[in-house]
Amino acid sequence: MTAIKPQQTATFLKTPPGDLTAALFHGSDPGLVSERSAALAKVLAARENPPGEILKIDDSELDEDPGLLETELQTRPMFSGRRIVRAIAGRRISAQLLKPLLASAPLEGLLIVEAGNLKADDALRALFEGHASCYAVPCYPDSAADIDNLISEVLTSFKLSIDGDARDLLQSRLGADRALSRSEIEKLALYCLGRSQITFEDVDMLVGDAAGLAIERIAEAVADGRTKSAVSDFGRALASGENAQMIIGVLQRYFQKLHRVRSDVDAGQRLDDALKYLRPPLFFKQKDIFARQVRSWTRGQLDQALRRISDAAKTARLSSHLEDVIAERLILALASMAAISGAAAAGR
Repeated sequence: MTAIKPQQTATFLKTPPGDLTAALFHGSDPGLVSERSAALAKVLAARENPPGEILKIDDSELDEDPGLLETELQTRPMFSGRRIVRAIAGRRISAQLLKPLLASAPLEGLLIVEAGNLKADDALRALFEGHASCYAVPCYPDSAADIDNLISEVLTSFKLSIDGDARDLLQSRLGADRALSRSEIEKLALYCLGRSQITFEDVDMLVGDAAGLAIERIAEAVADGRTKSAVSDFGRALASGENAQMIIGVLQRYFQKLHRVRSDVDAGQRLDDALKYLRPPLFFKQKDIFARQVRSWTRGQLDQALRRISDAAKTARLSSHLEDVIAERLILALASMAAISGAAAAGR
């Protein structure tokens, strides 16, 4: 068995086994899956001489070229070290596709697969855990110690300290998703740049609850037309115990924010100025995506979207036994509108 235990993960990422052919990162924390996958790819590329090339492949690319993954893993580059291929598990990238490929090991390249929460008997997980040169790494929400280490890591890089009460509050609001946690700490650090210490008031004002941030990511994906991500995150939120009516409420607030900025722009205000006056302010990593969405959606489309959300919220309250279905249909409808509005904006 080559299932990496939580306490072995840091060592595995720092010094991967020399016989590694492929690694699977799986679990309920997608941010941690992505972060660890990227970290391993960087280490593997760096130990090649010359350094290896890192590629990313997902289902959509295999739809266009079904043999792409095998080609990249079985071809030795002429001017670089071995290729490190990061693949996103899905409809095509599955145990069925990977089993014969891994059976032909050793490969010319190295494979890293990113997956969601897999049960112990899942075929993909079993494939990696049962193969001598393959490794499966679980990625679940951070423990208190993990969060504390992440806080120290990020704040040290900004040369900032944080007092005891502020640190306790910050820890309590993080942990649902590694990527979101890191982003929130970075946002806090940038706000406090130039000072020596972060206070309780700083944390209370700037850092939201991590579960709420994970749900807002659903709204962001919906407004961007990323249907697959939105539905996947919605299912993950329900599985963790979140309420569908509450998710509809988050969608409503997000689209109201888009509507407010779009209205200001239509009234003659510069987009940068309209974004600047949003409260709470947008995190810098969200700004470009949100600005693109404002440009993509028209005021009329946002009016229609808000009516749909309002109708869905009312229906979900009256038929609570169907709230999950109602919320998912709303997500699909809004994401479809976003895709259409995005295409129209590109043609304008």
